[in-house]
Amino acid sequence: MNPPPDRRPRFTPAQRRAHRATAALMLTCLATAACLYLPPLAQLVGRRRLVATVHEWSGLLLPVPLLLALATRAMRRDAARLGRFTTADRTWLRTVRRRRAGPRPAGKFNAGQKLYAQWTLGTMLVMLGTGLLMWCTGLAPAVWRTGATFVHDWFAFAVAAVVLGHLRMAYLDPEARRGMRTGTVDRAWAEREHPQWAERDRPAVRDGADLTPGR
Repeated sequence: MNPPPDRRPRFTPAQRRAHRATAALMLTCLATAACLYLPPLAQLVGRRRLVATVHEWSGLLLPVPLLLALATRAMRRDAARLGRFTTADRTWLRTVRRRRAGPRPAGKFNAGQKLYAQWTLGTMLVMLGTGLLMWCTGLAPAVWRTGATFVHDWFAFAVAAVVLGHLRMAYLDPEARRGMRTGTVDRAWAEREHPQWAERDRPAVRDGADLTPGR
């Protein structure tokens, strides 16, 4: 079904399901990690072996929703947008750094969203790799496992902080949350927050695919 005239399609059902599954797995990883790392929580929850097993399998399954979603054309197109910085993104970062008010240039995803997506993918790979070294003790020497534990623990703190920041930004932007929940956003919001993407009939710009209108 076509959305109402005042709504703009933003995410497909496959993309929304992948986001929800990834969020659920990420929050499970963080919650179980807290229960394993913090003694008060460990004592409260108990059953350490079960908690560790849930943590391990949640981490292993974390990349699966993204990989499945990449089978769709819309997800591959958005992945290309998220992986490419344009002149508009550099302008967006400068206006944020200088705290300038008013509209900022952005395609379907602004520079902050691109940085968050790239950070998430990178940390996912780091956590998966270090977690495997800790889990499968025969994969590497003991000194490697010690280093993997150090990196895994500190990255976990960083991931928790960034995820909290992501949740705060989502809380402050109800229309962005609605877009992820329903797949459509208000056209006025799109024109204000993502002006290049909102202008469907605007000709392609040489500086990047994410400035080209489209879903």
